[in-house]
Amino acid sequence: MTNPLLTDWTTPFALPPFDVIEDAHFAPAMEAALEEGRAAIRAIAENPEAPTFSNTIEALELADATLDRVAGVFYNLAGSDSNEARQALQREFAPKLSAYSSEITNNAALFARIDDLWQRRDDLGLSDEQMRVLYLTHRGFARSGAALEGAARDRLTEVKSRLSVLGTEFTQNLLADERDWFMQLTEADLEGLPGFVVAAAREAGREKGQDGPVVTLSRSLIVPFLQFSPRRDLRETAYKAWAARGMNGGATDNRGIAAEVLALRAERATLLGYDSFAAYKLETEMAGTPEAVRDLLMAVWEPAKAQAEADAVKLTAMLHADGINGALEAWDWRYYSEKRRAAEHDLNEAELKPYFQLDAMIEAAFDCANRLFGLEFAPLDVPLYHPDARAWEVTRKGQHLAVFIGDYFARGSKRSGAWCSAMRSQKKLGGDVRPIVVNVCNFAKGDPCLLSYDDARTLFHEFGHALHQMLSDVTYGSISGTSVARDFVELPSQLYEHWLEVPEVLEAHARHAETGEAMPRALLDRLLAAQTYDMGFQTVEYVASALVDLDFHDGAAPADPMEAQAETLARIGMPHAIGMRHATPHFAHVFAGDGYSSGYYSYMWSEVMDADAFAAFEEAGGPFDPDTAAKLERFILSAGGSQEADALYTAFRGRMPGVEALLKGRGLDKAA
Repeated sequence: MTNPLLTDWTTPFALPPFDVIEDAHFAPAMEAALEEGRAAIRAIAENPEAPTFSNTIEALELADATLDRVAGVFYNLAGSDSNEARQALQREFAPKLSAYSSEITNNAALFARIDDLWQRRDDLGLSDEQMRVLYLTHRGFARSGAALEGAARDRLTEVKSRLSVLGTEFTQNLLADERDWFMQLTEADLEGLPGFVVAAAREAGREKGQDGPVVTLSRSLIVPFLQFSPRRDLRETAYKAWAARGMNGGATDNRGIAAEVLALRAERATLLGYDSFAAYKLETEMAGTPEAVRDLLMAVWEPAKAQAEADAVKLTAMLHADGINGALEAWDWRYYSEKRRAAEHDLNEAELKPYFQLDAMIEAAFDCANRLFGLEFAPLDVPLYHPDARAWEVTRKGQHLAVFIGDYFARGSKRSGAWCSAMRSQKKLGGDVRPIVVNVCNFAKGDPCLLSYDDARTLFHEFGHALHQMLSDVTYGSISGTSVARDFVELPSQLYEHWLEVPEVLEAHARHAETGEAMPRALLDRLLAAQTYDMGFQTVEYVASALVDLDFHDGAAPADPMEAQAETLARIGMPHAIGMRHATPHFAHVFAGDGYSSGYYSYMWSEVMDADAFAAFEEAGGPFDPDTAAKLERFILSAGGSQEADALYTAFRGRMPGVEALLKGRGLDKAA
């Protein structure tokens, strides 16, 4: 029987033929792809001809074409629509893919060819982009241990293999905890909750096979429940379950995995000659060193903490006014903060939410992309991997640029959070390959689906990542789209969030779900005036997580990560009523893989730039200034990793920014 993953796809825009792909196809396709890749690597390494950029670097770029295709489909499905078969395949594939990667970087003959080219690089007549790809390839091999020999090389291979297995286990344990827990609600328990929360709880109950409403650990449901439920006992139960993900004991407990991951990362850094894993990881980022990261985080921590502590005093007074003695707790903060926001800004989530329909916010994101970059979006009627997913063709001046897939609703088979991925990345080597880009969110399903303002920001954020992929215009896949420094990758996404704050965008698209009327200007003004409300809380929960991540990796690995987490929080004076945004046992950014390890600070590093970058539009005459948009596309969105991140940003803006714009944007420049 023909395996559809291994045949040419004659579907529209060569989309994966989801209607005929079955889980049983993945394992044989992965094995075939790995064998094809090994054969291609052998051919490069054993080529009797002298190394050239074409027969070595370009050949290496093309070696994994089938593997990229199979993995691109599989890992998108594994994250967004998991099942037992796909989870088993993840566990099976993790060590195999790690072994394959190590085979390549441990191939002495292959590295010798790359190193030969690197030593002769100035005599090869390379373009700037080719020189960049050669540099990154050589550096990547060196940082993967290509120069190691004997026992050290073998041990590094073992370490990387074990880390890949642990990352998969961490992810699956977290998914299980999030999927399996829910709290049933009686009709009486719904009192005080706005209609959109009640509707979401009923829909979640149906999804869980229950007769009545439930609260799940999906952020889009549990956060509004914590904001609005007057039942302190229920808030406490829900919050503690949310905070306990990954540390409930038994088979899904992630604490032991976190300890082993940190120990193995420290060993990996030592094998490669670095003082710490943070020093190793940050060498290739804009920040460069752990010290630079710590300086940024602490510059923000102190004013954020001061603001949060001042806010806590006001919220505690409200708690006591309700006749509740004792301290403000983490399950109280959102409830009393929502009340305070309603009082101080005449603003509450229930009033706002009808103006943020999912479909309208998708159209708003598309409209901004059209006005900025001339993109057009046309719905596609094609088979996709889940009924909730939908697709659009992206064109400009009639020319096909990409396929965009949006998968917006929470479900038990989807891991938590929101992300952007590419089933296929843009490149020109071997033909003009156009990307297939996927945005995944976890919004509570409703009819219509209503978003919080924070949900709408998330949608714009992920679409900013999508633009980075869709507008990519490079030759080599290894530097395509979001293949940039980790602390630069969040710039396009966080920058795009700013267009949601543009009054004319909200006036056009924030229309009431029932009446169709635009948001009243007075409400719009109150919404925009409240943008920095509760920013002390939001900044503290984020920076605390980033500092714990940095401490984990900057020095010897802690024997007990939970104890080390507590020590960090005590040292920085973490406010009692605020929890980390991501505590260690559910800190998937850091422990599901190496992506954000030592790098959770990246969102804030990028925020320093995104505040400054949006100011460039304002200085030029408005948020849709065409010349500034053209510069943004040319130097950042289309450039991928073709230059160092600071060079790209400086080309766009003329300089690098300071932390002042970030503090001002968060309203912390005058924090008490």
